[in-house]
Amino acid sequence: MALPIFSSPSFTFNKTFSPKNGSLSLAIKNSNFTLPIHCKATSHEVANDHQNEAIPRRSFTYQPSVWSNDYIQSLNSEYKEEIYAEKSRVLREEVRMMFNKIENEVDQMEFIDVIQRLGVAYHFKNEIKNILDTIYNNQTSNLKKNLHATALKFRLLRQHRYDISTDVFDCFQDEICDFKKNQLADVEGMLSMYEASFHSFEDETTLDEARDFTSKFLKEFLNQNGDSHMSLQISHALELPLHWRVSRWEARCFINIYEKQQNKNDVLLEFAKLDFNILQSIYQEELKYTSRWWKNTEIEEKLRFARDRTVENFVWNVAMSFNPEFEYFRKVLTKVNTLITIIDDVYDVYGTLEELELFTEAIDRWDLNSMDSLPHYMKICYHTLDDFVNEVEFEILNKTGYSIIPYLKKAWTDLCKAYLIEAKWYHSGYTPTFEEYIENAWISISAPLMLIHAYISIPNSFKIEDLYHLEENSNIIRYSAMILRLANDLGTSKRETEIGDIPKSIQCYVNETGASEIEAREHVKSMIYTIWKKMNKEECNSPFSKSFIDIAINLGRMALFMYQHGDGHSIQDSEIQNRIQLLIWKPIPIISKEY
Repeated sequence: MALPIFSSPSFTFNKTFSPKNGSLSLAIKNSNFTLPIHCKATSHEVANDHQNEAIPRRSFTYQPSVWSNDYIQSLNSEYKEEIYAEKSRVLREEVRMMFNKIENEVDQMEFIDVIQRLGVAYHFKNEIKNILDTIYNNQTSNLKKNLHATALKFRLLRQHRYDISTDVFDCFQDEICDFKKNQLADVEGMLSMYEASFHSFEDETTLDEARDFTSKFLKEFLNQNGDSHMSLQISHALELPLHWRVSRWEARCFINIYEKQQNKNDVLLEFAKLDFNILQSIYQEELKYTSRWWKNTEIEEKLRFARDRTVENFVWNVAMSFNPEFEYFRKVLTKVNTLITIIDDVYDVYGTLEELELFTEAIDRWDLNSMDSLPHYMKICYHTLDDFVNEVEFEILNKTGYSIIPYLKKAWTDLCKAYLIEAKWYHSGYTPTFEEYIENAWISISAPLMLIHAYISIPNSFKIEDLYHLEENSNIIRYSAMILRLANDLGTSKRETEIGDIPKSIQCYVNETGASEIEAREHVKSMIYTIWKKMNKEECNSPFSKSFIDIAINLGRMALFMYQHGDGHSIQDSEIQNRIQLLIWKPIPIISKEY
């Protein structure tokens, strides 16, 4: 089976800088468009360019954000009104009553599956747990001849961390471990088996074979039955398996699929739509707060080379945890992501090697007096970062009584040291081995830093003893980081190579093995699948809270979402713009006269 395809558009860049008037002109070109960008450097940057015209820089200016602060502040959802909250509460209780009316085991599992895919399962945790406890403990269940039900049971129990063996599929195989021919007519069963196979652990060959077999079957079915409702579901699954999908995006997509089903539940459908829109209204207020913070830092004006990706940085955290009670988490992590983006641009876009060494040393010492040796633009970065870390320290100290600032400082230092290694590779023209690259790149992708901040900012989860394990970079963090890194490389490597950057995993693999780029990309995709299997196992064994584990896994899912069609974080193409708008501020239409 070919793993989900990640494509990256081909761009070329023309740049002109005039020290005389401080203007910078850039044209981003591909076969479809030319995007001119003009921006003004600050007076200090102009002075620096006059004095240091001989200093070589990889200076590059990204496209400004397509969403201004004024636009973000103008967002105003009608679904924040109490009338919708009250209607949602009524519908929620009607849905809750439905759990008690479903007695058949298969019907119960299908109901849970629909509830989850519609994005409203977080309202019914106890009801879902009670049903799954009963199903798990029911040893007399007779699903042996029902592939769909068996696969669905396996997927739901694995997803909710019950101990279930792949032996449940033995009756669907013959002696040579090939699925029986008579299963070919069971399209629903094949789709369920395909989705279940992505919950496998390493060395579970039964599920590896099932994935290959079912994906081939589903593709053939799709070619022959392109217009059916089942084909819509199959096409959706083959694009990206359910286990790898961002839950909010899946909810938006599945609501459209479910609405077309003949046996849909209208009350459940209306509740899912209303809940989605109400959550959107919450996210919009959080985004307004973050945008105001970004504007108040004045970094957009002071550091023209840095990306303004406030909206994208916020969306990452909606994907990592969408629950309304995680407001503080989303606000903190959006600031983290924004600072990561800025510092990444310092190392990748603007800083000279000498300046980067000074900056890394200053971060390592974390002494405000060390700023004296830094150029002005780096002082701005350093001061903004220091203010943020102290702000988080103050908040957590008040909440828990624990000082977490040593852990935060070490995480930022580790990230900058990893950035510096890459900068040295670039400036020396060195191409690392694949292993060398990966050992540094899973840190430089910033996931360990993000997840440490995530741990301390999620509600009701803080244990000071866990910070040691986080500092040591536990497996759940490493696997999440690896998926983020490899997905990022698949989506961004061509663009970053063209503008001038270190070789990514694909280029390192080609250089080391002599493989073609296509073969290298397939190797990276196969690594993503293997790491997901490791993460599936770690999910069941990790000592951390369920909330934190979910966030770590969701970071990997968001990586696939953001880089599925190219560099969605940096290049604001129409595909990612549309996805973000549908997630954050375009409500789902609801036809109802009762409000």
